[in-house]
Amino acid sequence: MSSNVLLNLADEPRYDEIRTEDIRPAMEAAMAEAREQIAAVKAQPETGWANTVERLTDITERVGHIWGVVAHLNSVVDTPELRAVYNGLMPEVTVFFTEIGQDIELYARFKAIKNSPEFDTLTQAQKTKLEHDLRGFVLSGAELPPEKQAEFAALQTEGAQLGAQFSQNVLDATDAFALYFENDAELGGLTEDALAMFAAAAEAEGKTGYKIGLQMPHYLAVMQYAGNRALREQLYRAYVTRASELADGGKFDNTPLIDRTLEVALQESELLGFKNYAELSLYTKMAETPEQVLAFLRDLARRAKPFAEKDLAEVKTFAAEQLGIADPQPWDLTYAGEKLREAKYAFSETEVKKYFPVGKVLAGLFGQIKRLYGVDLREKSVPVWHKDVRYFELLKNGEVFGGVYMDLYAREGKRGGAWMNDYRGRRKFSDGLVQTPVAYLVCNFTPPVGGKESRLTHDEITTLFHETGHGLHHLLTRVDELGVSGINGVEWDAVELPSQFMENFCWEYDVLAGMSAHESDGAPLPRELFDKMLAAKNFQRGLFLVRQMEFALFDMQVYSETDQGRLKNWPQVLDAVREEVAVIRPPAYNRFANSFGHIFAGGYSAGYYSYAWAEVLSADAYAAFEESSDVSATGQRFWNEILAVGGSRSAMESFKAFRGREPKIDALLRHSGFDTEAA
Repeated sequence: MSSNVLLNLADEPRYDEIRTEDIRPAMEAAMAEAREQIAAVKAQPETGWANTVERLTDITERVGHIWGVVAHLNSVVDTPELRAVYNGLMPEVTVFFTEIGQDIELYARFKAIKNSPEFDTLTQAQKTKLEHDLRGFVLSGAELPPEKQAEFAALQTEGAQLGAQFSQNVLDATDAFALYFENDAELGGLTEDALAMFAAAAEAEGKTGYKIGLQMPHYLAVMQYAGNRALREQLYRAYVTRASELADGGKFDNTPLIDRTLEVALQESELLGFKNYAELSLYTKMAETPEQVLAFLRDLARRAKPFAEKDLAEVKTFAAEQLGIADPQPWDLTYAGEKLREAKYAFSETEVKKYFPVGKVLAGLFGQIKRLYGVDLREKSVPVWHKDVRYFELLKNGEVFGGVYMDLYAREGKRGGAWMNDYRGRRKFSDGLVQTPVAYLVCNFTPPVGGKESRLTHDEITTLFHETGHGLHHLLTRVDELGVSGINGVEWDAVELPSQFMENFCWEYDVLAGMSAHESDGAPLPRELFDKMLAAKNFQRGLFLVRQMEFALFDMQVYSETDQGRLKNWPQVLDAVREEVAVIRPPAYNRFANSFGHIFAGGYSAGYYSYAWAEVLSADAYAAFEESSDVSATGQRFWNEILAVGGSRSAMESFKAFRGREPKIDALLRHSGFDTEAA
């Protein structure tokens, strides 16, 4: 067993040596050992912070590390063999952690610490962690009678399995689709980069010509640039029917999984004494009630909708008059929107992309981190799970205090989207040694082809800054308690603050110019081109925001349902939300919800509103930099009051410590261009 890499995880795991056949033995051994150690904790005559809370953290962290590595690999290098092991272990892992959360003896020991004189001697971070742990016991069912605990545990296991299957169905449906073309006769309008990407995809299968899939770089390239309207429609239909009864003969249909996910969520909530899952979800967030969230979302939708209607009217008129598309459909709008932007602001995304090679962008990103926080990033050669992955150490005054893996490019077998996750969090041990935090930063950018360095669109740069903001939140923590260091313990509707905050720097000329080099002569981004980009910053912002409100309202409403008999009416709920806020009505065959992994598999259940909620915070936080002439000093305050404290105090306390007041919506409206009348 000692040769099993997963049982000997180090600062940087030996990903290149992890074998699928080692996963189950490692997890079984780790969980068995953990159960023995937990029994020893409960057998102790005395109860205190060190021998109970710290000891349990030691025990569970080891299991969590191993399972975290396995789950990460499952999301970035999925194979049938790995998936089978992952799915097989998931119920056992869920049971393991549910057992701990429902352990009445452990719960009693934690309560005893809270009520003992020792509690007054704990640090603020330790007190907060203990409060969160006690809340966690309650939300795991520790106060339920035994038969209800068993019912809750079964629901927890089923919910985890449903989420995993949902994600796998979306991935499989995405990878199952492909169009092949012998030549480019039907691919007019597509950029050279896109054609090279499609050619490389075909070549990887030993084919000539071009292969177009549904991975995001493929899909966006066609929707934005393909002059072939029939091709756009074909790809649109394939994309919006993924994982539904309308595609692949229903093989990957997520409809029954959505039905059951909503049932499980409501049943769990009722067992814990909540009216619905939305109430349960908000119990650990900044927002207080579903009604408060719905009012917030509707207010934003009301403000944005006139701008969205203006955006839509403008692109429809342009499509009819300039492109000969008399009745633009959803698959025409991205294409027409790009043409309109080019006509209105005299630049194209293709032109901008030529200035941003990945290497230069990363150097510029690291330079901005240095300016804000005085932190350096240095590449280090470590074992990785794919040849494209890079690893960087974070240093302050020459001392390493964290690390981040960057996996930037789309590929088959990799979950779509972009995310940050952690390998481990910061923690100070009783002997004074500090465990440094390590994060994963995963994106799905256009991969390099033909030996040429990949170049990023401005949207991709913004995504990179966003995910890096999450990473910095985790890595720049100074909290010593694992449960509340970094992103741990932060209210979910505040966790997007640091990520959305970082996006703002993608709209500063000095930042962009410093990370640019044209592919032909290495020249930096011209100020004239940047000014055009800035003028177009809020282009179709109204359309974007009402769509986000559509997603968030749908999420909050389906998880606010209190009647099991109405849970399967979620398609009608989505229709009603669209009737209320949407300005673009999709065709009847659109099955968007079937791939909405955020709320059915990704942790944002009754939480998608968090993006808009946190954007109020992030825009207001960035306004502090707009008001200051000293970026470094303001950056240090942001680090000290927001990033450094992690979840050791409430997000509102942290925000007020940084800003000196509660958040205001004014900066968000100004940044979005909604502080003027839509006309």
